[in-house]
Amino acid sequence: MSFDRSIKIAPSILSADFANFGAECEAIEAQGADWVHVDVMDGHFVPNITFGPATCAAIRPHIKTVMDVHLMIAPVDPYIEAFAKAGADIITAHVEAGPHIHRTVQAIRGAGAKAGIALNPGTPASAVAELLDMIDLVCVMTVNPGFGGQKFIDMTAKVRALRDMIGDRPIHIEIDGGVDPTTAPLVAAAGADVLVAGSAVFRGGSVTDPAPYGANIRAIRAAAEA
Repeated sequence: MSFDRSIKIAPSILSADFANFGAECEAIEAQGADWVHVDVMDGHFVPNITFGPATCAAIRPHIKTVMDVHLMIAPVDPYIEAFAKAGADIITAHVEAGPHIHRTVQAIRGAGAKAGIALNPGTPASAVAELLDMIDLVCVMTVNPGFGGQKFIDMTAKVRALRDMIGDRPIHIEIDGGVDPTTAPLVAAAGADVLVAGSAVFRGGSVTDPAPYGANIRAIRAAAEA
């Protein structure tokens, strides 16, 4: 993974057909997805349960780009190695999920993955200030995590603050929640470069009719780049 700040669209497979994950991953990549975003939820840190390392390992052979694994789980440290072994390129943990985020980042790096930190809407940008020299990505939640299809919460001031703090460090700013062609330009202008989109990508399409995925991805990208 070479670093660049061009706009990257990372469809969330939370909105895909769960019975066809492998084919869905291949379909979104063929339709122009840059990364594949995997939302892992535990029913404890967030009020929903999705999937674990076995699912990640099963879909990994179907993903040619970047497998971007977002852990909305607590505790997080005991599971890092399993997700790294499952093939995660990036593992993102929440700063709110445990008392020792520095140790968590060390563990992600030690397991051979790139390290991300996610910030819930109520958590300030300053929460990552002491970690900027050891992370690869900051994920700004623009919904409260736990469910797809939620309404966008405006976090552009936080994104701008992070962009200023990051400076020329090779750190991605990712946006997760309510991203569509209307909200994408707001966060892109503030400095975000990775846009996670679930329902806005998968809406209207299917494994047997994936063309709408491509149209949706292109619409979000064009809006963000404008």
